[in-house]
Amino acid sequence: MNISVIDEIIERLKVMPQHLQWQVLEFTRTLSRTKVRGIAGKQLLRFAGSIPPDDLQLIREAIEQDCEQVDVNEW
Repeated sequence: MNISVIDEIIERLKVMPQHLQWQVLEFTRTLSRTKVRGIAGKQLLRFAGSIPPDDLQLIREAIEQDCEQVDVNEW
């Protein structure tokens, strides 16, 4: 655990009103009960390089073309 992160959190907590400190406490309790889901990256390494370069280029272009656009009629 990175001590500097903990120290910064403590310093920020010291200047917060008590009701916000309680919210942070409840949030950390919730986080500590959360189960980590997913697959470790090591298990996915076998798929590295399995997408052909031409497909990767198409994906890259689609992302660049549609990035930051909002469809207001989506919902």
